[in-house]
Amino acid sequence: MAWLHICAPRGAVPTATSKCLCGRDRSAVGYRRVLALIDDHTAHLDRCPLCASREGRNAA
Repeated sequence: MAWLHICAPRGAVPTATSKCLCGRDRSAVGYRRVLALIDDHTAHLDRCPLCASREGRNAA
């Protein structure tokens, strides 16, 4: 299971954290880096063996 936490308060610098049970733990600060981390997190979901079984993922 992997999760992505994004914090983007109005008028403040956005931050994001991408974690996975496989040991992945990455973070980003700033608009461009947060967008890049979102793309990287999405790609990780396709590669990670723990996330391979994504049945029902779109239901949430």
